[in-house]
Amino acid sequence: MRVGVVEVGPRDGLQNEEKVLSPEVRAELCNRLAEAGLSRIEAASFVHPRLVPQMAGAEEVMSGLRRREGVIYAGLVLNEKGYDRAVAAGVDEVRYAFPVTGTFARRNQNTTVEEAIQLSGKLARRAREDGLRFGVTLSVAFGCPFEGKVEAQRVLEIAAEVAQEMPGELVLADTIGVGVPGQVRELVEGVKGLGVKVGCHFHDTRNTGIANALAALESGAEVLDASVGGTGGCPFAPRATGNIATEDLVYTLHGMGYETGIDLGSLIEVASWLAEQLGKELPGRVYKAGGFAPVAG
Repeated sequence: MRVGVVEVGPRDGLQNEEKVLSPEVRAELCNRLAEAGLSRIEAASFVHPRLVPQMAGAEEVMSGLRRREGVIYAGLVLNEKGYDRAVAAGVDEVRYAFPVTGTFARRNQNTTVEEAIQLSGKLARRAREDGLRFGVTLSVAFGCPFEGKVEAQRVLEIAAEVAQEMPGELVLADTIGVGVPGQVRELVEGVKGLGVKVGCHFHDTRNTGIANALAALESGAEVLDASVGGTGGCPFAPRATGNIATEDLVYTLHGMGYETGIDLGSLIEVASWLAEQLGKELPGRVYKAGGFAPVAG
């Protein structure tokens, strides 16, 4: 069985880093990831640089890509202006993200959940007209740093409204890393029942990320987000640490017989290169420990 892995390191992985990497270095990161076999890469975030300075120069990142056949380069947007920028920059896919709680929606992107649902529908229609892939990410779907526990029923109600415009993919995001496998199964199975393709985005804040990823696959998810080296975090979410490391996820998937199309050895080299660029050791485990013979590359 093949599992889709979306590399979010160039965007989510870097957006909360103290050291700001230039657009040229971020483009080179995308290029190296594509060479390692990543076929979907979240290359940039089209947000105002005043809010997230680490993501300044999204257009320059896109222009610096050595595009490879079969690789989809995505851009994250938070509003319609971001969508316009992403399209003009030449993305292959737009990923629209909004939180499922009112407090986080207001703090993160100055909107309401209801307004975000309406915008998701509008962007889905525009993307179809523009011939672009389009997905929606429901952030803080497992817990909110401001409102606490998020009831599964509320998430599924929002997902049902978003699904009416049939986005290509609906991603459940554990933005602050509080979810556990039982929650994952409930939400994935619920969204799967809406007839849309389900993806998941996990942070490893409490060491549950890989377990949650496997629970998601067993429950019907087809796509998993991950970040090279385990980098990541949200500037608007207190104590939101890194994503699951792509190389850790790939090592686990390959060892269980899943196919990803990713070369683990090359990916480990990318993680080591990124650690040099950031000037620090990254949270990922496999890039430091290396692979192991019984696990295919």
